[in-house]
Amino acid sequence: MTGVHRFSDDLRRRFDIVSFDPRGTGRSHPVVCATSLLAAQPQVIADQTEFAATLAGNERLRADCRTRTGPLVDHVDTISAARDLDAIRAALGERQLTFHGSSYGTLLGLQYAELFPHRVRAMVLESTVDHSHTTRSFLDTQAVTAQDSFDEFVAWCATAERCALHGRNVRAVWAGLWSRAERGELVDPDRPGSRLSPFMLSRLAQRAFYNPDWPGLAEDIRTMESTQPAPVTASSTTADPAVSAYPFAVFCQDWSLPVRDYREYASHLSRLARLAPDLRYPQAVFALSTCLGTPTPVANPQHRLRVRTDVP
Repeated sequence: MTGVHRFSDDLRRRFDIVSFDPRGTGRSHPVVCATSLLAAQPQVIADQTEFAATLAGNERLRADCRTRTGPLVDHVDTISAARDLDAIRAALGERQLTFHGSSYGTLLGLQYAELFPHRVRAMVLESTVDHSHTTRSFLDTQAVTAQDSFDEFVAWCATAERCALHGRNVRAVWAGLWSRAERGELVDPDRPGSRLSPFMLSRLAQRAFYNPDWPGLAEDIRTMESTQPAPVTASSTTADPAVSAYPFAVFCQDWSLPVRDYREYASHLSRLARLAPDLRYPQAVFALSTCLGTPTPVANPQHRLRVRTDVP
């Protein structure tokens, strides 16, 4: 089972580990949509014209997903998934639930505890999602945290000889990569011949902070610095499939992140650049564009959790 390695031998002796794909994801009736419409979503919106085009494109995407997926597409929010989780508990013959969740899976555990507090035996949540943020605080908290991680990485490189950038001005090297990404001249270290946009460069660093993998990030930065872009050639791989899974549909039903117009959107970007001057784009920026125009109210909007259980 994927992910079972996170449980110790002792836990695996004491518990049967049961996993599942939440509705709308994996093999559990995934939301599927036209690959071409998914690929058309911008990472970062550049101007009012693109803002309007994104609104129209997202409307076409939602209609396409509904046609291909069926009625389930409107019922993949995490409250619905929490009710599914209780059905799994009952099917297993368990009086109470013992649950482990990480990252977005913590929202499932939290909302289960809110709905069924008397059925919680024990719950472990790591990298917990705070489902109470407004659009601004949702972006800002991620930006500040990402910048803090980058600052820690820079400090580590200054003292660790095994850092591939030890003895150098890491921020200056990074700024040079950013400028090359803006000019379309930066090569993806994991996909030779592919270019990295500024958003994807920022994302590359933020993904390295998850473990964290500071040595790997330093090596990637050194590789990108020394690699010059080759001419872009036609791909020899097979074409993308016509239909792709779209797990982000779940997110857009769990969060209301309204943005009135491009002026407001650009204001968010300017503020994020001040909060995170090295990274500029928290990964959450993509949520604004991919969920732009989602009909409101969403099924599971943000709120302060009201959880009262007999266990911590």
